[in-house]
Amino acid sequence: MENVNLEGKLSGMHVNGESHMGGNNKDNADATLNDVQITCFTEDLHDATLHFQIIRFSKQIYAWIGCNSAKFGHLYAAAPTRPNNSISVTSLLGGNADNTGSSMARRLVLKMGLSVVLACNIPKDSPILEATAERKLIERLKILGYIRTGPHQHPG
Repeated sequence: MENVNLEGKLSGMHVNGESHMGGNNKDNADATLNDVQITCFTEDLHDATLHFQIIRFSKQIYAWIGCNSAKFGHLYAAAPTRPNNSISVTSLLGGNADNTGSSMARRLVLKMGLSVVLACNIPKDSPILEATAERKLIERLKILGYIRTGPHQHPG
């Protein structure tokens, strides 16, 4: 199973457990190494299992969402751009600008103000699954403190 491999690779790092937040949520690992924090969790839904990995660097977030498997999927990069505070998104592997991951990466940058690299293998024809995956990811990012709630969401 993928979780065993991930936990084995993280065994050399300092691992902290995260409290169970309710629902059918399974935390696999939460590790911190200097300025890098790695969080992995799984959400069991009625018709699918979503696997998540979040890696927080000092000024960037990497997130992976796997649907029913550990396939990498398409890879997107999004970042805030100046001077007009817009968001630039590009496809790094597979996909194109109108795919699920592209829109999700853009919205994550808007919420966090950080650069985002997002990999996901959510099926194109599953808008409810896409919305659920994004909601679960954002919930966890809020819990981890990467998304600030309130009037000043965007760090300057």
